[in-house]
Amino acid sequence: MAELSTPRRDAGSRAGAAGGPSTPGRDAAVRADPAGANGTWPAAFQASRVSGGRDRWSEPLREAPADETAALTAALGEVLDPELPVSLVDLGLVRGVEFEDGVARIDLTFTATACPCMDFIKEDVRDRIEREPWVRAVEIEEVWDPPWTTASITERGRRELARFGVGA
Repeated sequence: MAELSTPRRDAGSRAGAAGGPSTPGRDAAVRADPAGANGTWPAAFQASRVSGGRDRWSEPLREAPADETAALTAALGEVLDPELPVSLVDLGLVRGVEFEDGVARIDLTFTATACPCMDFIKEDVRDRIEREPWVRAVEIEEVWDPPWTTASITERGRRELARFGVGA
């Protein structure tokens, strides 16, 4: 099912990303031990989980890059799954990226047809891509064939999941 293209709007429409600004010391500690010595999630990852990683998104590019598709894919790599702080790209949820005449077309799948986070994920994808001033519109198409399986997860995604005690 394809969604209609929407005009640009202000990013960050969903309120409430907690955790405050990123700091080098805190970020290094989180990367070194994401679950913490007592097995609890540090505030930085709690914030990223709630916000789709919005607190860690890079600044938009000032002008259109030479390879728009690669730039869009890199931007999508910053969008985290709402349930685990692992990128949608590394989870294998991004199935295709195209860019033509200012329109970003994203093929996106989900882990299940009844995934409760589908709307959050689509909103995060749309908001991240719409931050780029050279993108005029975003079209997201849900794709279900082939179905998502754990074989879709990249090696990097598997390492990230393992850091959180999730086997894939």
